[in-house]
Amino acid sequence: MKDQILVTGSAGFIGFHLAQKLLLQGFQVIGLDNLNSYYDVNLKKARLNELKKFANFKFYPLELADQTAVKNLFGQEKLTKVIHLAAQPGVRYSIENPHAYIDSNIVGFLNILEGCRHHEIKHLVYASSSSVYGANKKIPFSLKDNVDHPISLYAATKKSNELMAYTYSHLYHIPVTGLRFFTVYGEWGRPDMAVFKFTKAIINNEPIEVYNNGKMQRDFTYIDDIIEGIIRVLDHIPLLNQPPCDDLIIDKNPPYQLYNIGNNNPVELMKLIEIIENCIGKKAIKIMLPMQPGDVLRTYADIEELIKDVGFKPKTSLETGIKNFVQWYRNFYEV
Repeated sequence: MKDQILVTGSAGFIGFHLAQKLLLQGFQVIGLDNLNSYYDVNLKKARLNELKKFANFKFYPLELADQTAVKNLFGQEKLTKVIHLAAQPGVRYSIENPHAYIDSNIVGFLNILEGCRHHEIKHLVYASSSSVYGANKKIPFSLKDNVDHPISLYAATKKSNELMAYTYSHLYHIPVTGLRFFTVYGEWGRPDMAVFKFTKAIINNEPIEVYNNGKMQRDFTYIDDIIEGIIRVLDHIPLLNQPPCDDLIIDKNPPYQLYNIGNNNPVELMKLIEIIENCIGKKAIKIMLPMQPGDVLRTYADIEELIKDVGFKPKTSLETGIKNFVQWYRNFYEV
């Protein structure tokens, strides 16, 4: 019998693509999303409408921070695995609206952990972020690096998620895997991300804001590669290295894993803009601005552990990924 999988954030960018892939593979997918107005709700609804075409998809519109609603969902559905992608995203927005991040990313994650604790979930996979590395100057970013100095509240909530997940894995022997995502882009992407913002502005002959004079690097990772990695990780369930015991002695090896998931190939912002310009056939109008609070100079994923454990290797070039995105954007917005 196929697993019944909960995908939180199923109307979001990564959640939508993941749910769609799992549905195509024949899994029963339970979707959860609050459809908030952080960005265009119509885009979220359009993604959701694509998922609702599948008979094996069921959707719950609810708030993660609603303890009773999340508890009831776990009680009603016979879930076997959980992929927790729902969160309040955005580095700069976390400076303006800090409470939204605590409600969704901390309280909401606790409710998911409690659901997994009480319903014998075979594997919880959750989204962390490359933001936890803060202003780390050592590259590439390694899982062995210290991540105790986040420079945005968003990053702090993601670091908190890693600590909470480890604790629940240790205390209740829940198999848990965390994924530190590195700048995901692609079709159906988020309007607040650089690829989407730049494409929209260039097509509409509007200026783009280029921070730190373009002297920034990001490990841009195409959505299809990310989904392939998540599904491989979902099947790679961490093992309990010692049997559960009643007196909760120190378990030095709980069934917990943590990975970077990125392209392992950072690209300068100006190069990204050039690729988008070439795909659209038009030059960007650039407004050069200083570094923004909470931003980092570069991200670069060391994915050696993910390659070793699940054979993950991103294969989509930035040129191909951007071409696919621009084509989707033109079709979706009828430009």
